[in-house]
Amino acid sequence: MTDSTPPLTIDQLRHLVDQDQVDTVVVAFTDMQGRLQGKRIHAPFFLSEVLQHGTEGCNYLLAVDVDMNTVEGYAMSSWQSGYGDMQMDLDLSTLRLTPWLPGTAMVQCDLAWLDGRGDVRPSPRQVLKAQAARAAELGFVAYAGTELEFLVFDEPYEVAWDRGYRGLRPGNQYNVDYSILGTTRVEPLLRDIRRGMHGAGLTVESAKGECNLGQHEIAFRFDEVVRTADQHSVYKNGAKEIAALQGKAVSFMAKYDEREGNSCHIHMSLRGSDGAVVFDRGDGPTEVFERFVAGVLATLPELTLLYAPNINSYKRFVPGSFAPTAVAWGRDNRTCSLRVVGHGPGLRVENRLPGGDVNPYLAEAAMLAGGLRGIEERLELEPAFEGNAYTSDKPRVPTTLRMARDLFDGSTFARETFGDDVVDHYVNAADVELAAFEAAVTDWERFRGFERL
Repeated sequence: MTDSTPPLTIDQLRHLVDQDQVDTVVVAFTDMQGRLQGKRIHAPFFLSEVLQHGTEGCNYLLAVDVDMNTVEGYAMSSWQSGYGDMQMDLDLSTLRLTPWLPGTAMVQCDLAWLDGRGDVRPSPRQVLKAQAARAAELGFVAYAGTELEFLVFDEPYEVAWDRGYRGLRPGNQYNVDYSILGTTRVEPLLRDIRRGMHGAGLTVESAKGECNLGQHEIAFRFDEVVRTADQHSVYKNGAKEIAALQGKAVSFMAKYDEREGNSCHIHMSLRGSDGAVVFDRGDGPTEVFERFVAGVLATLPELTLLYAPNINSYKRFVPGSFAPTAVAWGRDNRTCSLRVVGHGPGLRVENRLPGGDVNPYLAEAAMLAGGLRGIEERLELEPAFEGNAYTSDKPRVPTTLRMARDLFDGSTFARETFGDDVVDHYVNAADVELAAFEAAVTDWERFRGFERL
């Protein structure tokens, strides 16, 4: 079991404010795109007012595209409904310092309707909390760890923008997978990120180089699923802020170039409500474990939209790239979508489908929902795949956003599990992404057609 003590208590915050060591509290939630959105509150006002009542934010924050454009098709938010507010309810278990920002603390929020209708159900955090509650009803607590890769560039975000994100110098000019010498070149940045996250209450495990140029990964200890998603959001946002402070940029996009993409492998396991190990019986996996894996595997295609939410997400799925293409599971087999690793209390399943652009709440919710289905329906787990799944005859994962969108839209399981309102919300998000991409003129088209066609 992991420690559930909040990183920063209210009493500690009051003391820091009284000592003029904290003057700002970021009040934030994670939006559909996985970004932190919210307000900076003057700390004394936070303690005197916001602490008791929360704060509000426009409901369009869950109904815009990545450019913050208002778009059509969302039931919860529109010009017709007037773009009203949502209540941002503080979850004080997430209160923490953000040491890389002077004098700043942060708290994350749940979203509720002002008229008393309850939770804003399509909010990513609410989607995951609903599945965590389902697990609790079955007598389980779900745990997860996310392995998030990113690319380091020597230019700041402003220069990257001005260059159209072309011609950027990566932090490493060669493959530094596990290289100590190679990673030393960007250690000042990685060290600041690790130290910052430790100061924010995350349990930092390690950092290592990866395959693409300038690609790295910082790993954190697993935790209860909602807490892991909360910490993932803090880390991803904080890593960008720390990089910007050093005049650099980091990118978590799933596929930046033709080399290896950024993954976000998700490890998940269950424990009993009393902390008992339920995946391993001492001499091997239990039926609960096998049914859990069977459920995640069975629902993988129809829930891929929650694992791979963007056009670019699907560019990762290339044979021989360490990103999966086959709907298969294997024991310590990195060619499969699901890789079973660990033993005893550490036995778990690693989902290799998500990329660095994933929303952690939605991906964890999808994985947990699939696993619980396997347990509830007593699904049988097929034999582990052995060999190279890239060249196998196993079913393929969806290869485009449109394929994943259609599977999710038509999934009876998704609609029964998450609700029509949630499914329709994220189907519309996919439609918005598809329409934007199909209207865009790309560099590839210009190079191909400017003169020669």
